[in-house]
Amino acid sequence: MGRRPARCYRYCKNKPYPKSRFCRGVPDPKIRIFDLGRKRANVDEFPLCIHLLSDEHQQLSSEALEAGRICANKYITKLAGKDSFHLRVRVHPFHVIRINKMLSCAGADRLQTGMRGAFGKPTGTVARVDIGQIIFSVRTKDNNKATVIEALRRAKYKFPGRQKIIVSKKWGFTKLSREEYAEKRQNGLLQPDGAYVKYLSHHGPLSKHLAQIAATS
Repeated sequence: MGRRPARCYRYCKNKPYPKSRFCRGVPDPKIRIFDLGRKRANVDEFPLCIHLLSDEHQQLSSEALEAGRICANKYITKLAGKDSFHLRVRVHPFHVIRINKMLSCAGADRLQTGMRGAFGKPTGTVARVDIGQIIFSVRTKDNNKATVIEALRRAKYKFPGRQKIIVSKKWGFTKLSREEYAEKRQNGLLQPDGAYVKYLSHHGPLSKHLAQIAATS
């Protein structure tokens, strides 16, 4: 028997049902990689950030997330190169979906119980997303803007419902606007920390403050 179509599990009807010691035998989600491209790139290298937002309250299957991830990655890699971006999948398929299997072979009416004891067996996982929640985020250089927007537009067709592509005003994956980031970085108030930045506080021991100045200069 094939996999049941994801349209059967599209709506957020029930409470979250994660994998636990009470909910066992859950198959592994299809999506295993949540960071792609040059994920170790310094925060200064990729100033542009573009998001793919969900415009509906619904459930996205792990298979759909994997298909969207592959689609976006393939397009950006082909046109801009594999080291020109960092894509992050922002939702995780933690919600377990169930199926009450019905037998369709000969003599099935003697074996199956219909809707008696209808609490099904785990059959897969989905991510529960809300309106305005980010599904994918991509940070890259300004000259790759059109390529990333087209890649996310293609990835949209792997998902049910409506999605929006938003060009962020922030610097990369940080919480600072581009103007604020440039100003604070120039004044030595920020320290790069992978894809993010640390705020350098002027409080605390003088030895710590001098070490911070030496590290940033």
